[in-house]
Amino acid sequence: MNALYLAFAYLRYHWARSLVLVLVTALILFVPVATQTLLSTSERALVARGEATPLLLGSRGSQLDLTMAALYFSEERPDPIPMHEVETVWDSGLGIPIPVHTAFSSSGFRIVGTTLDYFDFRALEFTDGRGLLLLGDAVIGADVAATLGKGLGDTLVSAPENLFDLDGVYPLEMPIVGVLARTNTPDDAAIFVDIKTAWVIQGIGHGHEDVVTADQVAAGTAALANAAVVQYQRITPENIDSFHFHGSQDDFPASAVIVVPNDTRSGTILKGRYLDTENPSQLIEPAGVIQGLVDRIFRIKALLDVVTAIIAIAALAAIALAVFLSYRLRAREIATAVKLGARRGMVLRLLSAETVTLLLCASGIAAVAAAIVSKNAEGWVGWLLALGA
Repeated sequence: MNALYLAFAYLRYHWARSLVLVLVTALILFVPVATQTLLSTSERALVARGEATPLLLGSRGSQLDLTMAALYFSEERPDPIPMHEVETVWDSGLGIPIPVHTAFSSSGFRIVGTTLDYFDFRALEFTDGRGLLLLGDAVIGADVAATLGKGLGDTLVSAPENLFDLDGVYPLEMPIVGVLARTNTPDDAAIFVDIKTAWVIQGIGHGHEDVVTADQVAAGTAALANAAVVQYQRITPENIDSFHFHGSQDDFPASAVIVVPNDTRSGTILKGRYLDTENPSQLIEPAGVIQGLVDRIFRIKALLDVVTAIIAIAALAAIALAVFLSYRLRAREIATAVKLGARRGMVLRLLSAETVTLLLCASGIAAVAAAIVSKNAEGWVGWLLALGA
């Protein structure tokens, strides 16, 4: 007991050196644990998103690009797949097709054009507002709401696909009608609209109004307008009926189609229909694609573990050296204690008590920090995945 009291008194007197040793030791203990926690959570989050999506239909090409665009709303732009493929799945009666259109963004967040089936499929819930009802409506994820500071009643404006494409995409102002509850998935960083709204942004659909008005005719300024129609940049109750689409909807694009088969047999039959390499479309299992990606990524993890271990050993050796040098500097102090009657065993207990106290303090700090990381790992990983996408 006396040894612990004297050790604590010494460490408190030399508080600056003690604090440095405690913090450095805590960091050495914390980093490997936090790294393992975040990596394990990342692996689970990546694989879970893939496993939750049975099948993915898209144009033949890179399976990874298709998966990243459809599941994580990344910037990859796979070749579009025509909507008649959606009707083909519907007509087969083997599953439910859910198209997703991820070609555009707003304020740095991906605009996801889809159908109401997507919200049921992902079990998305609302914290405010309602779902998509009208052309132009937007529903935002939790991260979009928090980052932009927007909510029910605010608006978002789509970003043009190409600033130099003057004949193509017109920015569309979209009212926010709902805010989704946090899911710690890429859905938190998405802006959801009806797929027809995405086609309006793309320029496939638009509304019209007459340029020449009665007031212009009365004022004699009608000749200033040299076009019969202009495209709306906002869909309102007054102009929504004028919006229409050119061409056949069967040819309209989607980035990918999530396919939810009725059962295992239906999924097998559907996969068999897309085995022909001459078919311009492909049906893939996202779980396998994501698992392959994770396996490649986590091969590097073994190397990182070795590097972390080497750094930890070097840091611990440095701490041990600092403690040893500290004891050497206290040689005269220890000799004086022995001359005053302190036995060598008492001196050893005193030095051991100081070391143990430092380690316990460092371990406590590292444990608290690790618990904080473990508690928030899922949210942080979800945010990082959305940010990376």
